[in-house]
Amino acid sequence: MAFTVLNADTDVVSLTRKLLSFNTISPPGNESVIAGFVGDLLAGHEFDIEYKSFDANRLHLIAEKGLSSKKAPIVLSGHFDTVPLGNKEWTVDPFAGEVKNGKIWGRGSSDMKGGLAAMILASISAFAGAPPEGGIRIIFTAGEEMGCRGITKLVDEKGLHGDASAVIVGEPTANLPATGHKGAIYLKVVAHGKTAHSSMPELGDNAIYKAARSINKIMDFRFDADPDPLLGLPTVNVGMISGGMNLNSVPDHAEFTIDFRTTTRVDHSKILEKLTGEIGNETEIETLVDLKPVFTPEDVPFVKLVYKVCGIEKPASGFPMALPYLTDGAVLQRFYKGAPTIILGPGLPEMAHQTDEYCLVKELEKSVNIYKDIIINWRN
Repeated sequence: MAFTVLNADTDVVSLTRKLLSFNTISPPGNESVIAGFVGDLLAGHEFDIEYKSFDANRLHLIAEKGLSSKKAPIVLSGHFDTVPLGNKEWTVDPFAGEVKNGKIWGRGSSDMKGGLAAMILASISAFAGAPPEGGIRIIFTAGEEMGCRGITKLVDEKGLHGDASAVIVGEPTANLPATGHKGAIYLKVVAHGKTAHSSMPELGDNAIYKAARSINKIMDFRFDADPDPLLGLPTVNVGMISGGMNLNSVPDHAEFTIDFRTTTRVDHSKILEKLTGEIGNETEIETLVDLKPVFTPEDVPFVKLVYKVCGIEKPASGFPMALPYLTDGAVLQRFYKGAPTIILGPGLPEMAHQTDEYCLVKELEKSVNIYKDIIINWRN
């Protein structure tokens, strides 16, 4: 097989531009091609490569090098897929990786192909001298944007193995390390009814009314939870609703979604139990995603190392830092038995999922050195 080997002049900007050229909007994702490119590139630098299927034309990539029986590897985590472009027209080509005004533009530049490029280059260059203790395991997934379903399926189907000494998730944080993020429960709620002509509604059973009554109760939902010192309070949001066939019929079907964001101070099973009790039996609830929060104490050695590499001296304003959004770290920290997990990437959080998304070139370049320094200096 002819491997792709980086040229001496390949930098993080040019690699990010290449990754941006792959359209991996999810759905449908189509991550197989970008996974093959990255796998080929890493294989050319003596990484062991394994692909795992998520769905048709959708692959996860697992790449390892320098693993040792004496210490578990550091895990670098990221995802290939991106969100859709949105309804607003872009002023730049979202797949060209145009570089101007100190920014690289494109869908996924911040979330999170810039982070992928930085992790790839840092992992390769970390072996230029003495190999990093414990080695490196890279896990780049398909199907993250729809609630980390890709990594969840990978773990459920026993597609991951081994241990980890630490985990870095390369989601956008502007190169500031976050030691936690909220968990999530995604639900689909369905109401069934009976159709009839709208001029004779008494002959039907209106499913939209049932859904509406349930939503009204959710608006008043209370968690009975104290604030989490890092993650604050849990939240709930109804994000989508649909129902009915046409204007002049009583709808026999309606459904909506619920998005709970949770903290370490709430129990997911009790949330679901309380929700079911409050909305009653007019609707059926299906759990789509159920992921616990990520939390790593600041006093563990790995966090201390990351803070040092990132130039953060305690006490520092804004730290510890937590994120409101979900990452694959929620699955990986559980799978790796509570391994210290940091979310750290060059992308700008405020640019994630935005029209005309961009990443700052200086943060991209900075992140390569940050990742490399963490990898090389991570010791027991």
